[in-house]
Amino acid sequence: MTLGNLIVDPLASYTSETNVSSGVGELLKVHYENYRTLDGHQEKRVARVGDGSIITRFDKTPFPKLPTDVICPHFLELKWATGCPYACAWCYLQGTFRFLDYKTKPRPKSFDRIEQHLLALFQGDGVCGELLNSGELSDSLITEKQKEPFTKFIMNLIGQQDNHRILFVTKSADIDHLLSIENKDQAIVSFSINAEKVAETWENAPRVLDRLDAARRLWESGYEVRLRIDPMVPIEGWKREYERLIDEIFDRLIPERITIGSLRGLQSTINNAKDKSWVKYLNETSNWGKKIPVEKRKEMYSSILNKLREDHGYRNVALCKETVQIWKELKMDYKKIECNCIP
Repeated sequence: MTLGNLIVDPLASYTSETNVSSGVGELLKVHYENYRTLDGHQEKRVARVGDGSIITRFDKTPFPKLPTDVICPHFLELKWATGCPYACAWCYLQGTFRFLDYKTKPRPKSFDRIEQHLLALFQGDGVCGELLNSGELSDSLITEKQKEPFTKFIMNLIGQQDNHRILFVTKSADIDHLLSIENKDQAIVSFSINAEKVAETWENAPRVLDRLDAARRLWESGYEVRLRIDPMVPIEGWKREYERLIDEIFDRLIPERITIGSLRGLQSTINNAKDKSWVKYLNETSNWGKKIPVEKRKEMYSSILNKLREDHGYRNVALCKETVQIWKELKMDYKKIECNCIP
């Protein structure tokens, strides 16, 4: 069984290495660690390949102990590019890349180097299959208008093995290349969406309905499609706006998973944001930055959960970077989390 809810447990960790050839003359080390899952199991998994500049484990959240601790399983990143063209007001990349000269301007890395690190991963010692998240440091579809789009390049590579899959995370509606790919079962496409009024105010991306139409086309073509409603913002009339969004989703498709989250801001993001108008909603602190007050978050989540269950019979929902307290008060079991970024 493949378990996805990994999180580092320092008391049980160790590191082992496997030296493998990248296939093009470079010898790379695949580093492994012993991880504990949120439900108490232990697994040996990949920590990073080589120096971690291309493939590494996202492990920035500690094992949850306090009610205010944020739940975020430790997924495997494929850092194939940095930056995003959409420049949404609250984008955390503004803080992440604040020291770079080119800031959040999209920059793909060398495809040859990416291939070397992936081939090394594929030749590893047969640990459980991974879902490689290609959308943590960049929108996954930033090169779709280029001569060699990332989607075709990576799907050709993924097709050389049957243990790992790729996760595309996007706000784009440019899906023509994805539609032409044959090995659709080796990919998951996740669209980040929001209530239309929220998107119009703070996002600089394709229209939400265009993203949902793209999601429908991919779903109908055979892809596993997931959705992220994140970050929810308590604007005036938020309940009506988000309930309308839910109906728009199910008018088009039945997503494999829906992950919901609320507005939050790391201090580095807030400091470097050009538009800070959204910060007024944040007045609570956590180990993942400032958040909307807890009672308002519970109210928003409850509204969405009830709408999904009562009107659409849908229950495959998780919370994104939310506290233990919220999970428990909503009577949801974070130890069995199935969220956007994990298998």
